Amino acid sequence: MIIITRPNISPEELNHIREHIEGLGLRTSITHGERQTIIGCIGDDDLLREAPLLQLPGVESVTPVMKPYKLAAKEFVGGRPSLVRVGDNAVVGGKDLAIIAGPCSVENREMFRETAFAVRAAGAGMLRGGAYKPRTSPYAFQGLGVAGLQIMAEVRAETGMPIVTEVMDTRQVEVVAEYADMLQVGARNMQNFSLLSEIGKTQRPVLLKRGLSGTVKELLMAAEYIMAQGNRDVILCERGIRTYETATRNTLDIGAIPVLKRETHLPVIVDPSHAGGRADLVAPLSFAAVAAGADGLIIEVHPCPEQALSDGDQSLSPDAFSSFMQSLAPFVAAAGRTLPQLVAAEIPA
Repeated sequence: MIIITRPNISPEELNHIREHIEGLGLRTSITHGERQTIIGCIGDDDLLREAPLLQLPGVESVTPVMKPYKLAAKEFVGGRPSLVRVGDNAVVGGKDLAIIAGPCSVENREMFRETAFAVRAAGAGMLRGGAYKPRTSPYAFQGLGVAGLQIMAEVRAETGMPIVTEVMDTRQVEVVAEYADMLQVGARNMQNFSLLSEIGKTQRPVLLKRGLSGTVKELLMAAEYIMAQGNRDVILCERGIRTYETATRNTLDIGAIPVLKRETHLPVIVDPSHAGGRADLVAPLSFAAVAAGADGLIIEVHPCPEQALSDGDQSLSPDAFSSFMQSLAPFVAAAGRTLPQLVAAEIPA
């Protein structure tokens, strides 16, 4: 249920409405607009069906939200897109197209540092890297763990770039949140509800990837799990789904982007690296994603892809990433967006 207040409602009237709703056993979420305030009622709508809400001073209208994802629904914030701030200097969901780049895995300090300065110079605003890696084979490289997080934090101090990394287990949430600026939930964990709820208790933005076979509705319900715990800074990521097609690693669902933009106020970004599974597909998939309305891209970059311990085939070299960013610019402009103007960080001697 959504309550729209009359213009210029007094603080006393607003508090009275909030206390009345919470007294009925629901929680409230308040969004202040330029003229009106939206009060979202979270909980069992049946508790409100017989309540004479229109009689409360300051109430203009009451609208039921029929979608099961209440907090993620676009109507819940009055139809305005939400902005998610990551670290001190990055925003996702605004006019600037957010660019997150970096290696699949943090292999060592030198490699990660080299990649960070390269993607920063090319125009990336956030740095990705895996300290904990979910691998299909138990014998593959699993990441450096806490040592990898420490490397990422050290490189962040040098570059000023917020860091994005995956958390795989409820036992990792506290330590990853200590180091990272944004927590990533991988595709295999989209419906790990215990993990989603635990992450929702943190004060870190969350990058939520769509599951390999997850529907749009299931992705939004996964976001709802996080948001229901109090964390509203969620970014959705379309990274391709599993179909019968074998020409690409996954099938990038371009149609999901405008559908999500219609259904939710949350920012939507795209991972062309995992979708295509090949470096030569990153650019065309990115162009399509920007044209479809994506708020950002997350791209794998490695200083020497042929030597990467994971996902080398889909990783761009620093030079290739720089060329990609230049070729991306006209598509960004055609979509009515801009690339952030970043101050290049110099590599310390």
